[in-house]
Amino acid sequence: MADSFTEEIRVKAAEIWRRELEHPFVRGLGDGSLAIDKFRFYLEQDYLFLIQYCRVFALAAAKARDLETMTLFAGLLNDTLKVEMQLHRDYCHRLGIEAPVLENAQPAPVTHAYTRHLLTAAYAGTIAEIVAAVLPCQLGYAEIAAALAREGRGGENSFYREWIATYTSREFTEGAQRLTRLLDELAAGLPKRETDHLEGLFLTSSRYEYLFWEMSWTRATWPI
Repeated sequence: MADSFTEEIRVKAAEIWRRELEHPFVRGLGDGSLAIDKFRFYLEQDYLFLIQYCRVFALAAAKARDLETMTLFAGLLNDTLKVEMQLHRDYCHRLGIEAPVLENAQPAPVTHAYTRHLLTAAYAGTIAEIVAAVLPCQLGYAEIAAALAREGRGGENSFYREWIATYTSREFTEGAQRLTRLLDELAAGLPKRETDHLEGLFLTSSRYEYLFWEMSWTRATWPI
């Protein structure tokens, strides 16, 4: 039996997260074999995703009822703007892609749907709902990067070593852990219908995380 709410929902999402880690896009990040055109597509779409992700954190900070929670989301917002998005800009600079190109790219179907799922939770939901929706992204990236690092992938000669280093950094992993603890605190004592709803948000975001890797692998855009 799981010791906490987040452990319980993480177990229920285990198959989705396993398939994420085994996805060829993720494996290519790890061993350096990922084709640059696929990574470029990912960078553009993930940059658009992160712009909306920042809005989610800003809304969460505004809804926070105490300074500690407000500080957590303000910190996550700052880290996303200044660390994650800078990682994308640095990679794009190496690939000859200017920042305006990133900002003016068009969101693909999965990017559009995933960000709308998160924004709906942020605008209409509680802090608990927001955390349940964003945790698969924060914790999922930390787990994937840690797994690739443990396998000894992303070495000094890999083009993707900075990606792994960013998501295994102390700041990023601590942010994911703090969100995990916050969700456990917020879920404690809630009736089953509410924890079931939180679980649904978590599972939906987990599925979108998988679909984002798949979209990036196939470079899937609007068919018409």
